[in-house]
Amino acid sequence: MPMTTRRALLGYSAAALVTASLPLAARPAFADAGFQSWINSFYPTAAKAGITQATYRQAFAGVRTPDPDVLRKATYQPEFTTKIWEYIDSRVNPFTQRTGQEMAAKHKRTLDALERHYGVDRTILLAIWSMESNYGAVLQKDERLHYVPRALATLAYADPKRAKYARTQLIAALKILQNGDVTPRELVGSWAGAMGHTQFIPTSYLLYAVDADGNGHRDIWSSVPDALATAANLLKSNGWQTGQTWGYEVVVPAAASRYSGQSKSLKQWADLGLRRPNGKSFRDGSQRAMLKLPGGAGGPGFLMTKNFFVLKRYNASDSYALGVGLLADEIAGFGGMQQPWNRPDGSLDVRQKMEIQTRLKELGYYNGEVDGNFGSGSKAAIQAFQSQAGLSPDGEPTQHVLRALRR
Repeated sequence: MPMTTRRALLGYSAAALVTASLPLAARPAFADAGFQSWINSFYPTAAKAGITQATYRQAFAGVRTPDPDVLRKATYQPEFTTKIWEYIDSRVNPFTQRTGQEMAAKHKRTLDALERHYGVDRTILLAIWSMESNYGAVLQKDERLHYVPRALATLAYADPKRAKYARTQLIAALKILQNGDVTPRELVGSWAGAMGHTQFIPTSYLLYAVDADGNGHRDIWSSVPDALATAANLLKSNGWQTGQTWGYEVVVPAAASRYSGQSKSLKQWADLGLRRPNGKSFRDGSQRAMLKLPGGAGGPGFLMTKNFFVLKRYNASDSYALGVGLLADEIAGFGGMQQPWNRPDGSLDVRQKMEIQTRLKELGYYNGEVDGNFGSGSKAAIQAFQSQAGLSPDGEPTQHVLRALRR
């Protein structure tokens, strides 16, 4: 991320120091007194973990109020709340596949070295990079980033559900700062403290961060080699099986749906009538796998091998691990899912969503990315088209809008 972006993001006065001994009365009137008191009271805990007063002052210089965006974002986690087909559509599509293949060519030497050293397939690393930061694109968007000590202090102070997590991560973030791998200005991340290209929380950074480019800093914020190596190190350290797949898409007979959540050998699954929709056989019949039906009975099934559960050490969501696996296969050129999701009648698949964006762009209503994701820009374009076409301008992508655009 450019340094000017980080300055704009933080917006803090370098002269204002917050310490464990600075009295509240000395702080500006617009400071949040309760939050300042919490920062003061937390220093003894940080000191017991080896954090110096100089590091603490540096970390909280100019931090006067909680981050309201952190609390707002904490209520919404799409991998746990979004319908599986919508979640996969937004992350596994022709745009993310094409970009992944471009990044594979651009970073070939780095990926070659990482595959040799860690034994983790390059397409898995690329898929994680895509899922975590859109190949680094989100690091250029100020509104998506937060100063990590402030974000974690906000959660520790104002979110009882996440307070314990936030205190642990805050100590780890202060250790990162004290170790000198990053400056306060560069210590930015998500609302929950996930950082850099591959979105590592501070404790995971301390465990797995790697200086792959050899410059003396483990810089997952601006060094792609460091970020991808750190992801590979996490997977290898948690038991990644080199040369093995994450899982298989399967057609599940109705009678076999009752075995969802159970683990059997691939041969046993085949004996129960499960088969791959592309007609290929399983690589190793003795390998064990768990059956999952993320879209419910009657929808696509997946037999998840050990590597799927290693991916969940990165993010505990089944949807996330499935998205990584599917996108990795598409980047590798293995093809996408063969079976449709059980979508509600009239809903759009990802290619139809991209067609809407493409047609809106051709008509001059839209100038964003054709990626199947409908943010404010896409919805405003739909609304403008609907108004012009005499439709109710609700801005929602629907089959009705698509048919109107085709006409």
